[in-house]
Amino acid sequence: VKPKVMETTSMGAAFGAGLAIGIWKDLDEIRSLWSEADRFVPQMESLEREKNLAGWKKAIKRSLGWEMEEEEEKFEDATQGDDAALAGD
Repeated sequence: VKPKVMETTSMGAAFGAGLAIGIWKDLDEIRSLWSEADRFVPQMESLEREKNLAGWKKAIKRSLGWEMEEEEEKFEDATQGDDAALAGD
């Protein structure tokens, strides 16, 4: 669901403050001020969705430890005298 007013965090804070000092009488009055701009409904077939999700999970699994490997390579280069590794190049 996409609301008409996209600033929902600030709007929520304003509603809470206004409710606390009596600008709005209750939550029902605040609910009446909110409106929906659009609604997104899934249209992808379940088999395609499952295939895409499996591919995404595979990519995430392969990426785990990626940053550590790069840091380890820099450390190895630095301990072997490659000063460029220390500079982050």
